[in-house]
Amino acid sequence: MPPRPAVPDDPAERIRIKRIYRAARVSDGTRILVDRLWPRGVSKERARLSCWLKEIAPSDDLREWFHENPGKWENFRELYEKELAEQDDFLREIAGYAQDGMVTLLYASKDEEHNNAVVLRDRLSALVKTENA
Repeated sequence: MPPRPAVPDDPAERIRIKRIYRAARVSDGTRILVDRLWPRGVSKERARLSCWLKEIAPSDDLREWFHENPGKWENFRELYEKELAEQDDFLREIAGYAQDGMVTLLYASKDEEHNNAVVLRDRLSALVKTENA
């Protein structure tokens, strides 16, 4: 069995994102689904989630708007950041997991560079850096 990758010393670097369709790994640490809808074709057993925080996902209105306007990434990012500003308890819960080890935010989007998990990871990393400063 290959050695488990080292956990970064900086908790802000312990927050990763990953498509839920990729295989679960022990190195994922705490696996959190951050989509509002359950991903198609994924069983709960295969997902191997620590938790599903659909409340941290973009609102239905924002999610549907971005789906219809995928070219408006910066607008989506800004609007989702505003929604996240109202989710302090959930942000702090996830940030707390990063204090203890790796955290993997799971999403279903095919676009690996433009999705809610990217925005959420960046927001959480900034939060953890501020709290550990």
